[in-house]
Amino acid sequence: MAGDMSSPVENSWTIFKEYHIDEDVGFALPYPLEDLPHPYDAWISIARNLPELIKNNQLRVEVEKLATLNINGLRGHRAQRLAHLVLGYITMAYVWGQGDGDIRKVLPSNIAVPYCKLSEKLGLPPILLYADCVLANWKKKDLNGPMTYENMDILFSFPGGDCGKGFFLVSLLVEIAAASAIKVIPSIFDAVQRKDSDTLQKALLEISSSLHKALEVFSQIHKYVDPNLFFNVLRIYLSGWKGNPLLSEGLLYEGVWDTPKKFAGGSAAQSSIFQCFDVLLGIQHSIGGVPADSAAEFLQEMRTYMPPAHHSFLLSLKSKPSVREFVLSEGNATLQEIYNKCVQAMVSLRNYHLQIVAKYIVIPARQQPQVEENLEEENRGTGGTNVMDFLKTVRSKTKNSLLKEE
Repeated sequence: MAGDMSSPVENSWTIFKEYHIDEDVGFALPYPLEDLPHPYDAWISIARNLPELIKNNQLRVEVEKLATLNINGLRGHRAQRLAHLVLGYITMAYVWGQGDGDIRKVLPSNIAVPYCKLSEKLGLPPILLYADCVLANWKKKDLNGPMTYENMDILFSFPGGDCGKGFFLVSLLVEIAAASAIKVIPSIFDAVQRKDSDTLQKALLEISSSLHKALEVFSQIHKYVDPNLFFNVLRIYLSGWKGNPLLSEGLLYEGVWDTPKKFAGGSAAQSSIFQCFDVLLGIQHSIGGVPADSAAEFLQEMRTYMPPAHHSFLLSLKSKPSVREFVLSEGNATLQEIYNKCVQAMVSLRNYHLQIVAKYIVIPARQQPQVEENLEEENRGTGGTNVMDFLKTVRSKTKNSLLKEE
């Protein structure tokens, strides 16, 4: 047992490596590959030229010409993640076309078969995920330069100019800002185990500070993402085929399944970082492990859209001693206040997310010509849920976790 007491802190990065968590970029994929070897370069070529191909109405023609490739030549995790990202981009472009309502309900087998086999190998659904377009879709311009917006770019783009770059990179930089708090998690559990309030206070302060930094970074979205371009162009390519009336039966993956399948589009709920702090701080969206409402159900479901190693990390946190219960049992006013700072930082992030959704989805939807579907459009996020209801429920559950003063 004595060895166990010191191991969480000493071996923290060894533990994190097992869960595919990086010291610098957290849940993001460190230094994603940019190219794949022949014959997979045919996929890369289409993904790199996506906006042009879509504009010239050539995208579907080029996709249908592709040979069906065996995925066995994709060696290593980073090559497989790049292929998943590329096939996700191609699939979204193939299904939504020019974003004008001319939709394909069948994904041809030359894409569907390798995409589904690769997805199965990675333990991910065959649709463009947050883990693809945010966590694995970046590069530095100057390798020795800083992780800043100015020194970074995305690997692949959808139509809408730099709107996608702004949306994906700001999301990634929010992840990275919050990720600096991950390294204190082992010392938090170590402090709880040793009933060491001082160490716990310091570690919790680090978490609240990282979450505040994440909020500051989040505000860059206004600078780089235009609401009308986001709503009318980019959002279409991020939409999935679950909870989406345009593909009410789902998408048929030809040569894989006999019936259409429904998968949710990319959603911030697929980010492991904020679910990680929910678990750590004991912010409950479920009652006795059972989702309390549709928002909790959606959060739970979105864990299956995360890389399995990240999902396992969340489960491992859940099995550790409760930080919240320890804070309550200590009856230490300063410790409670610092714990509340962390929860309040999560509330602030969720408040801000609501404001962003209002600006980038609700308001542009109201500016559309009035048709019946608009109300649904106004409220539906790319993950297929009623996004305002979902975020308000999550925010109120977070607020409820603040410890009340006696």
